[in-house]
Amino acid sequence: MKDNEQIKSQVSKLEEKYKDSGQDLSSYLDGLLHQRYLTYWDYIHLDTLLSLQVPRTHFPDEEIFIMYHQITELYFKLILHEQKQLVDDKSDNLDFFIEKVRRINSYYTVLISSFGIMIKGMEREQFLQFRMALLPASGFQSAQYRMIELYSTSLENLIHVSERAKFSSDYSVEDLYAHMYWKKGATDLSTGEKTLTLKQFEYRYTPRLIRIAKQVKDATIYHKFLGLPDEQKQNKELVDALKALDINANINWPLMHMGSAHRYLRKESGDIDATGGTNWKKYLPPSFQKIVFFPEIYTEQELNNWGRQWVDHVLNPDKAK
Repeated sequence: MKDNEQIKSQVSKLEEKYKDSGQDLSSYLDGLLHQRYLTYWDYIHLDTLLSLQVPRTHFPDEEIFIMYHQITELYFKLILHEQKQLVDDKSDNLDFFIEKVRRINSYYTVLISSFGIMIKGMEREQFLQFRMALLPASGFQSAQYRMIELYSTSLENLIHVSERAKFSSDYSVEDLYAHMYWKKGATDLSTGEKTLTLKQFEYRYTPRLIRIAKQVKDATIYHKFLGLPDEQKQNKELVDALKALDINANINWPLMHMGSAHRYLRKESGDIDATGGTNWKKYLPPSFQKIVFFPEIYTEQELNNWGRQWVDHVLNPDKAK
């Protein structure tokens, strides 16, 4: 009897749900009778997913290279998924803020720990050969990662450190965007001109990135933090989570790329150019960029020493031990 009452209640709720759709509940129930059972492979489009790896050469390790970058982009999408919820949240709930930042950190943790695939997971000789078939494509062209930065902090915090003092939030989005730090990493090493890699990226994504930057102007995660009451801004759990995010995004993640670049692109007779001609030695080191999403939570000394791990781990590995 109790089950019958529950079914009647559910049917009533369904009738209420569908009453404004132009069709009665009976029509939807007829459709349900003819609908196929859902399978795992249909739900996640497994066959399509597994067909997206299309190597351009015959070297087996190129497939590893493709899959790793596809997985990375999926994690970037997860990070953006959490960031958008945080930026759009109007509740000012501190627990919600902390939980979202922690989730983002968990995704970064997986990405950083998995980078061994890029550092030791491929044969160096295979990589140095199949990479020539990828020109001028480069991981530099990840638009999602630029979106992550835009959602994280204000544009003036993303200006190259050599020019940052000249700019403030009073400048237009277009002016600030024109001086993003990463653009200096995609310059031709001999002429200083924009590489084709950067030109392609700007042509495809600049309108979209500027639109996002305008949407989140004064509403990034950084601004959400600044807008909290003073006692909440000093909450240890929140500060620790934000510091972890800064270190993950702006120190540990670039350091992993540095390790990969040093394994595959360094040689005694002179370094090898990156696939897109990007100036990886000047673009990747955190101590050269000093990108910090939440500068207010650090001391002046911490900011001055930002990214020094690169010096210890890459230039002086014996000292780091």
